[in-house]
Amino acid sequence: MNLDDIRKQIDEIDGKLLDLLSDRADLVHNVGEVKKRDGLQIYAPEREEALLRRLIDRNKGRLPEKSIRAIYREIMSAALALEDDLKIAYLGPEGSWTHQAAIKKFGHSVAYTPLHNFSEVFDQVARRRADYGVVPIENSTEGAVSHTLDLFVDSPLQICAQILLRIENCLMAAIPRDQIKTLYSHPQALAQCRGWILKNFPEADLVEVSSTTRAAQLAKENAGQGAAAIGSPLGAEIYGLTVHEESIQDRATNTTRFLVIGEKTCPPTGKDRTSMLFAIHDRPGSLVRALQAFDQFEINMSKIESRPSKRKDWEYIFYVDLSGHCDDPVVRNGIDELEKHCSMVKLLGSYPDTGE
Repeated sequence: MNLDDIRKQIDEIDGKLLDLLSDRADLVHNVGEVKKRDGLQIYAPEREEALLRRLIDRNKGRLPEKSIRAIYREIMSAALALEDDLKIAYLGPEGSWTHQAAIKKFGHSVAYTPLHNFSEVFDQVARRRADYGVVPIENSTEGAVSHTLDLFVDSPLQICAQILLRIENCLMAAIPRDQIKTLYSHPQALAQCRGWILKNFPEADLVEVSSTTRAAQLAKENAGQGAAAIGSPLGAEIYGLTVHEESIQDRATNTTRFLVIGEKTCPPTGKDRTSMLFAIHDRPGSLVRALQAFDQFEINMSKIESRPSKRKDWEYIFYVDLSGHCDDPVVRNGIDELEKHCSMVKLLGSYPDTGE
C-alpha cells in the first residue's frame, strides 16, 4: 500500500470520526437539557472518571493511556461547553500552574476567569459567578497550602474533584545567564528549587511575587537590571523569555495537588477520598480519642494538617483526608464516632481519588 492510499483511508476515518462526534454532541445537548430540567449539576466528575476508566480498560490499540485521557479531555470539554456556558475560576494570572491544572481537568472549551487570590476564587463560586473553582491544596515537596485550608473553615463550598499536576520549574530570562542578579518567583517555587538556587545563584537576590507568571512578566520588564524568573515554560512562552535550564526543582517527582470546589460534592465511584475538618475539646487525650475513631473502623487516614482556629489562642483545627466516601457505611460510622470527641466536625466533600 502506497502513501496516497494510506492517507485516503485516514481521510475516510476522519470523516467518520467527525460524524460520530456530531452525533455525540447532539446527545450531549439532550443530556444538558435533562440536567437543567431536573436541577442536576452539569459537571459530573464521577461520570467522567468512570468513562475514562472504561475506555482505558477497553483500549486494545496503540494509543497509551495518557493519549486517551488527553483526547477525551477535550471531547468532554466541548461537551461541557455545549451543556452550559461553564465558567471556571482559578488562581491567576493566565499561564499559572493553577491555570494549567484547570485546563488539565476541564479542557480548552470552557470559560476561565483568573483571580488574584484564594479568597476571590471561593467568593466567586459561592456567589455563583463561577460554576467551579480550582485552588492548590498541597505540594509533594513543600506540603500544605495553608491559605486554602483556612478558607474551608467558613466556606459553604464542597470539594468535588482533585487534580495532580507534575510541577517542572525552569530558569527563564531575557538576558544571558551570566548577567542574572535577581530571581523572581512565587514563594512555593523558590522553596521547591532552594537547593538548585544555592548551588547555581548563591549571591542572587530572591524576590517573592504573587505567581510564577507574574515573575516571568517582571523578568521581562526588569531585564536591564539583571532580572530572571523561576516558573513554568508556559510563562517563558507568554513573555518571550529564553529558557536557560529546565526542570530545576530539587525533587524530580515534584507534584502539586489541586482541588475543584463547587456547591455539591460527588457521588461514590468505588475509589474515593473524603476531606473534612474537625476541632477537639480542650481536654487531655482529646486528639488521641478523636483519631481512634478512624482506627476503630479501620479507615485509612492519608493526611492530617493542623491550623490555628483564629478564634481562640492555641486552639487548632485539623484537616484530614480519609480513604472512602462519606456515604460508605464504614466511613459514616467513623465520622459519627469522631463527633463524640469533637467540638466541631465539618465534611468538605468526597471525590474520585484519581491520580490524573
